[in-house]
Order: sequence, then C-alpha cells, then structure tokens
Amino acid sequence: MKYLVFYLLLLLPTVTDAQDRNLEYYIRQAGQNSPLLKDYQQQLQAGKIDSALLRATYNPQVNGISSNSYAPLIKGYGYDNAISNGGQISAIVQANKTFVGKKNLASQLSTIQLQNAGISTTAAIAEQDLKRTITTQYILTYGDFVTLDFNNEILHLYQNEEKILKKLTEANIYKQADYLLFYVSLQQQQLICKQAEVQYKSDFATLNYLAGITDTSAYNIPDPALQISTLPDIFQSPFYQQYAIDSLKYLNQRMVLNYNYKPKLIAYADAGYQSTLAIDPYKNFGTSIGIGITVPIYDGHQRKLKTQKIAISEKVRQGYRDFFLLQYNQQVMQLLQQLHATQTLIPQIENQVKYAYTLIAVNEKLLGTGDIRITDYILAINTYLNAKHLFTQNYINRQQITNQLNYWNR
Repeated sequence: MKYLVFYLLLLLPTVTDAQDRNLEYYIRQAGQNSPLLKDYQQQLQAGKIDSALLRATYNPQVNGISSNSYAPLIKGYGYDNAISNGGQISAIVQANKTFVGKKNLASQLSTIQLQNAGISTTAAIAEQDLKRTITTQYILTYGDFVTLDFNNEILHLYQNEEKILKKLTEANIYKQADYLLFYVSLQQQQLICKQAEVQYKSDFATLNYLAGITDTSAYNIPDPALQISTLPDIFQSPFYQQYAIDSLKYLNQRMVLNYNYKPKLIAYADAGYQSTLAIDPYKNFGTSIGIGITVPIYDGHQRKLKTQKIAISEKVRQGYRDFFLLQYNQQVMQLLQQLHATQTLIPQIENQVKYAYTLIAVNEKLLGTGDIRITDYILAINTYLNAKHLFTQNYINRQQITNQLNYWNR
C-alpha cells in the first residue's frame, strides 16, 4: 500500500492541474464546436424569417408597371391601327392584396412552426447523440487511465522488490534462476505499461478529436461517476416528440388542403398614365380599381387523392411510432438487467481485490526472509493484477450502461 500512496502522490500535481477537463468540459466543448448543431440553430433562425415572409406575402403588394410601344405606318404598310392604335404608352402604379381568412393564414403559419419544431427536435436528438458519443469515448479513455495507473502500481512493486531480491540472491538466499525469472516478469510488466500508455494516449486523442479540441497532450481525467437519478420518461423525450410533431404536420396538411379549396378574393387598384397618343394624350391620366374571385369547381379528384395520401403517411407514422416504443421498452429492460448484474458482481470483485492485495503483502514479508518461492510471489501479483483488471472492466461496463440509459433522458 505504501508504494501505491507514493505513486499517487507523484501524480497529484498533474491530476490537480487537469481537474477542469472533466466529462462536462468535453461535452460542452463538443456542443460549441459541432457544425451540425450550429446548422440547426441557423435553420431555426431561417424559420423565423419564413414566418415573416409568409405574412409579408399577404400584405398589399405595390408595383410600378410601364409598357411602351410604337407601330408606324410606312407608305400604308404596318399593323392595323385598330389593333395597335399606332402605339401605346403606359406608366402606372398598381397595388393588390389577396384576402385570406385568419384560420387559413394560421394553418399556413402552423406549417412553418411545425417545421421549426421538427428541426428543434432533430437538433435535440443530435445533441443527445453527440453527448452519448463523447461520454462513451470519455469512459473508454478513463478506463485506459485506470488500467495504466494500476499497471504502473504493479511495476513499482516489481521494481522495489527487485532490489530486495537482488541482494538476497547475492547472499545466496535465492538462486540466480529465481532472480532471472523475477526480472523477466518485471520487464514484461514494463512492456505492459508502455502498451497501456500508448492505448491511453490514442483514446485520449480520439476524445479530443470528437470534441473538436486541438490538443495533443494527455491528462489524467477524473472519474465520470455517472448516476441514474430517474428512469427516462420517453413520452417527454425528443425521440417520441418527433412522432407527435409528424402527427400534427399531417393534421395541418389536411387543414391547408381544405383551405386551398376555399374561394379566394384579390383586390387591386392602380393609378398612372395610359395613352395611345391619338386623341388628347394629356388627358389620359387616370385610375382604376377591381376585384377578382377564384372559386374551385372541379380539379379531377386531386383533393380526394391528396387526402388519401396524407392518410397513408399517418398510418406509416403510427407503425414507426409503435415499433419505436416496442424497441425502446425492450432495450431499457435489457440495460436495467445488465446494470443490476454488473452492480451485483462489483462488490464480489472488490473483495477478491482486497484478498489478492493482502496475499501480496504477506508474500512480500516472506520474500524478505527467503521463505517463499519466486513463482508463488509472481503468481500472487498476477492474481491481484487480474482481479484489478476484472474490477475495472466491470466498473467501466457499468458506466457505459448508465450512459446508454441516460441517453434517453433529456
């Protein structure tokens, strides 16, 4: 234990300097750097502009219109004057407005609002996906760090005991072959530590890459310590809300379709100058007003066919929704079973780790007096190492299962 404490004291300054680089830091950085999330934010801003554009199309539209022509007669040849009037000059300002009911306009605005709601839901799901990806990689990297940590612990144990064993071998308490066997095990542990360090740095670089962080350094990251406070309410999550929004979209499409077959009224007014320049052209300033009405009568059953198409889309939506709920419930139950099994196993492994470490401590004393075989001592170290590996594996597995369950929480 004294070697472990000494090693942790050596690491303490590094760990302290990197305490701010925890799981929340990487999730926050990934969210800030994600171009996909930024894209969704821009789409939502564009959606607000779409609503303003729709309202603007139903405001009075004012246009300046000018049309000018001249049709000369040359030696009796030219356009019939009764048709061309010899020419025409027109310069007017025209205003028109399309009148729609409040409910009609509201249904069209709802189309844009539901589209924005769909984008917002998609953005929320993308955010959850990103959070899960970062958390998964963080847990994996933390597992590498823990593995590297206790492999270094075993290495320090080997290195300290090697000095003692070397003196005992020189005193002929142990054979030269015993010392060489122990030294080979020490070298093997050095290679294991180097390999663990390479794996840790590689996974740490991947974590930085996923979070959009330009940094080649590796830090001692803290335990993610994920917890499940409550089980997710799937009906309040964006994963289910996308199906609810689609249902509202189809309902709104029916409303818009019905309003498209309502009579439409367009009013216009203009003022300006129109003349053929034939008689008193200076008197041809004037104005006019008018209305236009469009009443749908027959469209070849397009309305009926479009309604049937919307109904088919709604049935497809219901099928996907029901299958999603089925899969969700099955997955959550499986994850809860795995979590329970892992949590039950971890205390048992902890006891094994304690016993294995106690065995090393006892064998360490016997080694100093030459009352234990080297092979037995190495076996005790390997037993402790395997127990620690098993504990880390199950702890990381529990964190990953927790991450999967938290994925459904918003």
